[in-house]
Amino acid sequence: MKATFHGHACFVLERDGKRVIIDPFLTGNPAAVVGPDKLPHLDAILLTHGHGDHLGDAVALSQKHRATIVATYELAQFCADQGGTSHAMHIGGAHEFPFGTVKLVPAFHGGQVEGDTTGRYTTNPAGVVVTMGGKTVYHTGDTALTLEMQLLAGPPRVDLMLVPIGDNYTMGVADAARAVEFVKPKSVIPMHYNTWDIIKADPAEFRRLVGSTSAVTILKPGESFTLS
Repeated sequence: MKATFHGHACFVLERDGKRVIIDPFLTGNPAAVVGPDKLPHLDAILLTHGHGDHLGDAVALSQKHRATIVATYELAQFCADQGGTSHAMHIGGAHEFPFGTVKLVPAFHGGQVEGDTTGRYTTNPAGVVVTMGGKTVYHTGDTALTLEMQLLAGPPRVDLMLVPIGDNYTMGVADAARAVEFVKPKSVIPMHYNTWDIIKADPAEFRRLVGSTSAVTILKPGESFTLS
């Protein structure tokens, strides 16, 4: 599996000719090096929550690629009502798709949906565990450190964990390193930092704190990591 970082919390995962994007915040993302029009064909769009810096271009990409948006029930309904194609799930549930399996797990954050003027779509944020071709990636979404993360320690072991380190809105460096201790993934990539000054963080310090628990890879927007 190849994971390509597109800034903030946006990743594209590719395996066996299938391609999914997680939290497609590209338009208006100061860290992104590509726009939504430059992405290759997408099979699905996975959302952790409805804040604008995660929901991003989801509906437009769904329409362009005829890609299914996978999200919690209320957020999936919002996307469908905006003209996207969606598949609704909820925390603790898993579903097998043509590209692989998705399971939603707890995340502690806000549930407001960007663009919802009624408040009726407000939902729970989630972490996304996606398995493609035998490789499992855990995108924590925006979250605090939670004891529930220990339930993901396996077996089977998570191959790649994508974890926020920017503090203020999510875990900071120290809590993120503790989260890695809880999950014990084979590899980890820090995210959700340095997009704006308020979430400025040092990924090298994160790597130091993680130590030998997991292999830390620091990506710049546009760079990829391949799980062997």
